[in-house]
Amino acid sequence: MRRRALILLLAAPPLAAHAQTQSAQAFLESVYAPYKARSTKGQDYQKADRFFEPALARAMARDYQLAQKNGVPPTLNGDPFVDAQEWEISGLTIRAAESGEQATGIVSFISLRQKKTLAIELVKTSAGWRIADIAGASGSLRGLYRIR
Repeated sequence: MRRRALILLLAAPPLAAHAQTQSAQAFLESVYAPYKARSTKGQDYQKADRFFEPALARAMARDYQLAQKNGVPPTLNGDPFVDAQEWEISGLTIRAAESGEQATGIVSFISLRQKKTLAIELVKTSAGWRIADIAGASGSLRGLYRIR
């Protein structure tokens, strides 16, 4: 039995290869899985490099560290994946279209009786697809951090 498990483990592609072959659609679906399950916890976006492209992840991490150091709320005072501090998600739909190393996702849902639509820009990195920006009714995530 151990030998079979070892053979299966050795035959499986490395995790990095899986991340690179994952589609933009699959990436976004993994990001939104907790919301689809009607979780009130959502994603831990403080682990920014897991979700966001490097420049945006660094800006978010730097802002969060400064806020902690100074005892003030961070610039992002809510969940970027639902564009709100509180939510109750239903009717979640996710569509992504890839074009080479970039993709665009449209995420729509109803939260607290309001319809929301977010446009999500994705880029392919060595770690797989990552979010370059999220834009919704309250603005753009890159705009919030003043990243071009």
